[in-house]
Amino acid sequence: MRYRVLALAASIPALGIAVPASAQDAGSIQIKGFVTGVLPDGEIEEVLTDEIGLPAGSQTRATDSYVPTVAVEYFVSPSFSLETICCVTPHDVRGAGVLDGAELIDNAIILPATLTAKHHFDLGGGFKPYLGAGPTYFMIFSEDVGANAAALGATDVDLSDELGFVLQAGFDVPLNDRGLGLSLDAKRYFVGTTATFNAGDTVALQSEHALDPWVVSAGLAYRF
Repeated sequence: MRYRVLALAASIPALGIAVPASAQDAGSIQIKGFVTGVLPDGEIEEVLTDEIGLPAGSQTRATDSYVPTVAVEYFVSPSFSLETICCVTPHDVRGAGVLDGAELIDNAIILPATLTAKHHFDLGGGFKPYLGAGPTYFMIFSEDVGANAAALGATDVDLSDELGFVLQAGFDVPLNDRGLGLSLDAKRYFVGTTATFNAGDTVALQSEHALDPWVVSAGLAYRF
């Protein structure tokens, strides 16, 4: 279901064909330093294996995370760029519904390897909004069994790495004529993970989860 956004994203480059070029020159690089909020979902989409007998109405949620991030952007042309980001975000997984508050997974670290293609619109006065889209690959590591899951006999847990997709929108505003600017950015990721709880050598619980985070950033940009 989450990949239905592919058709929407495919139309993004066509939205600005008639828009004049922005002030960035082809070949220039822009680096952005952000404060970023990562706001995932984490709900259960499907239970694949259940040897512990989850009660009806069981659900999960992933905690939010606020971290510094860096984005590096290369301008292929004045109106088209490629951007990647660098960050890791820590999250816990907690129970919801009848499991409200249960500690299930602690300290899962996500490295969201992401590349977006962006089209920039020049609306005059230095204000340059953009739209983007691209692939992402979530690498998840360091996850630990939470206290309540351990009490049920779970000895270890694994969250699978997964390929997904991201849509992006934002804008840049120059603060001076030496390349310094203000940038606001929002991304919506469409990606999930499979959680596997083991009790010794036995798979006790395996479930598919929608992560699908909103990632909202604000910070400074420098172009050179």
